[in-house]
Amino acid sequence: MATASDIQRRLQFAIEAARAAGEITLRYFRNRNLLVERKADDSPVTRADREAESYLREQIHQAFPEDAVIGEEWGDTGGKSGFRWIIDPIDGTKSFIHGVPLYATLIGVEYQGRAVLGVDRIPATGECVYAARGSGAWYQQGDNPPEPARVSTCRSLREAAWVTSEVANFTKIGRREAYHRLEEATRLSRTWGDGYGYLLVATGRVDFMVDPLMEIWDAAAIQPIIEEAGGRFTDWAGQPTFASGNGVGSNGWLHEEILRILRTT
Repeated sequence: MATASDIQRRLQFAIEAARAAGEITLRYFRNRNLLVERKADDSPVTRADREAESYLREQIHQAFPEDAVIGEEWGDTGGKSGFRWIIDPIDGTKSFIHGVPLYATLIGVEYQGRAVLGVDRIPATGECVYAARGSGAWYQQGDNPPEPARVSTCRSLREAAWVTSEVANFTKIGRREAYHRLEEATRLSRTWGDGYGYLLVATGRVDFMVDPLMEIWDAAAIQPIIEEAGGRFTDWAGQPTFASGNGVGSNGWLHEEILRILRTT
């Protein structure tokens, strides 16, 4: 069985690894000559994505050689410790290639199928939010001391601000009406999405985030962060999982009302 010490060692490693991988991405950020390729699903990928993920994999393998790793760019590497690292070096590649600083480096770790820690770092702003089960969520800006991360206390959907990664994703799954219903029910909607949006939820700056389409490397780091910050992270059916292909992260107070809208549209 994994101990709290096992998880804390991995968390401290993940915090520093995310910082270093983020620095790699910044070498290419706003580089007008950066080559953008298209993957089989037509999503973009760059040298920065691949170089940062290769770095993370190498560092994880050296530090925890018996842990499994899965990442967006280089697939799945098996392990036998029960731990699996789930990494996304640039969550928000579309923002990255357009020179928008709201992209994230995400590192999650699961143990025997349960997400036990997460790091969500925004390289271009120097912000980071991270958490391990039972240890709370923490926010750090640059080299300032970490401070507790807490979700908002908003209890009224009509007063809420919410974010999503891409409005078009609601259309892709045939649920555009859900977006419109949420937009009509709330005070403010924005597309400050990807890992940056969930950082805003975890630090109480927006009240919830909804994603119609998520891969496990988009969500594994986020679930423990939102939950340790006092909120809820579920799929659209209300199950607390990072593996259903969609997600809702909220302050908790608004969660059931959000789910009711998603279920009825």
